[in-house]
Amino acid sequence: MLQYPQIDPIALQIGPIAVHWYGLMYLIGFALVWLLGRWRIQQGKTDLTLRDLEDLIFYSVLGVVAGGRLGYVLFYKPGDYLANPIEIFYLWQGGMSFHGGLIGVITVLFLFARKRKRTLLEIGDFIAPLIPLGLAAGRLGNFINGELWGRPTDVPWGMVFPQTGDGLVRHPSQLYEMGLEGFVLFALVWWFARKPRPTGQISALFLMGYGIFRFLVEFTREPDEYLGLLAGGLSMGQLLSLPMVLAGVIIFVLSAKKSNH
Repeated sequence: MLQYPQIDPIALQIGPIAVHWYGLMYLIGFALVWLLGRWRIQQGKTDLTLRDLEDLIFYSVLGVVAGGRLGYVLFYKPGDYLANPIEIFYLWQGGMSFHGGLIGVITVLFLFARKRKRTLLEIGDFIAPLIPLGLAAGRLGNFINGELWGRPTDVPWGMVFPQTGDGLVRHPSQLYEMGLEGFVLFALVWWFARKPRPTGQISALFLMGYGIFRFLVEFTREPDEYLGLLAGGLSMGQLLSLPMVLAGVIIFVLSAKKSNH
């Protein structure tokens, strides 16, 4: 068993102002997106400008927050928030959904593409390789907060998360997600995007990769207490990941067929 490193979730406090590690992880994530996007622009991987990238990041922040929050409300706790709708705006209490945030970002990309007279998949192919490292930063924030912990286990690297209050040794599933959805997915999509690909295939690989990795890690992650396991013994995260994989496969196949004509 490994010792869980109890890190104060507040990284810096000046008087009444507290800067939380989780918030810093979001900032680091978007900073990584900017740095990687700037590099891709300089390498001629796109004809988008640095101003376009900065606009995309700014509006994507709004999409992540709005979509992530609404996704959490609709996918995970619709009854609770229907009874207390004002709490939808209590962002400081936590509660964000990756899949909802993804829908928010896709909406932003669609509107951006339409304004620039591009297709959604063209913009998606540029932005997809930039996302995984930002996801890795977010999962590190989850680990520091001691939230989204794993299921009980007897593996040697299991940890006791004090936040659970039950003293059980659990999978550090946040670190699994950081590794798979973050570093491994980044390496895979970044490598694939090195060469010109049919429009849509880079986006499709991201969707398939994230969906598969998230589906697998969910087997080690404790299901949400208020939902438990759902149809087929699967978690909500797994059920939401399956459409991602299916959409990725369809886009990849159709893109390949179109490029061969």
